Amino acid sequence: MADKRDFYEVLGLSKGASDDEIKKAFRTLAKKYHPDLNAGSKESELKFKEINEAYSVLSDSEKKSRYDSYGHAGVDPNYGAGAGGNGGFGGFGGVDFDVSDIFSSFFGGGGGTSRRNAPQQGGDREARLTLNFEEAAFGCKKEVSYTHTEKCDKCHGNGTANGSAPETCATCHGSGQVKAQQRTPFGTMQTSRTCDTCRGTGKIIKDPCSACSGSGFARKTKSWKLTFRPD
Repeated sequence: MADKRDFYEVLGLSKGASDDEIKKAFRTLAKKYHPDLNAGSKESELKFKEINEAYSVLSDSEKKSRYDSYGHAGVDPNYGAGAGGNGGFGGFGGVDFDVSDIFSSFFGGGGGTSRRNAPQQGGDREARLTLNFEEAAFGCKKEVSYTHTEKCDKCHGNGTANGSAPETCATCHGSGQVKAQQRTPFGTMQTSRTCDTCRGTGKIIKDPCSACSGSGFARKTKSWKLTFRPD
């Protein structure tokens, strides 16, 4: 078609760009112009359609070869030269495109693969003490007790009994997340959710520790001696 832009130009690339460069350019532009993030914008909808069509051709080695040789005539059925580009929102040309990647780029977290089993920073502890006038004026020593969570002594934190080890979840293969595909007016979208089988841990404990019930952690009370001195 005479009014079609060059597919490499659409993706901001030079002819001869590598597969990785094509994929990276597509992901960047798709996140920017995705209709879900630009509700009501006709311009974004048209740009997304154009980006999707360009990627569906350039990500396919056979179509890309025909396009490099004959331009749009090599891939547009209106020219009688074989299969056409993706003229609508009919998919992403086979790319593993997770819609959560889009939202994580704007709002952080979520998408992509998170390290659910990685250590997390704990919160600060706070204790409130009441001092009488004499203690405040002349100083004193106090003992503060607090409860915290730490690694289970019996299973050493792995949550299993009798020295066994957790098994990798067969449903999510250890990632803690499962992906689901859903057809929408904009193509097939892929979303991620917490695995119901392992509840996001990526592990299955068949023989849980009796002390911590498989959590790997136990609540313990500790004391801390404080010395107060008047200014």
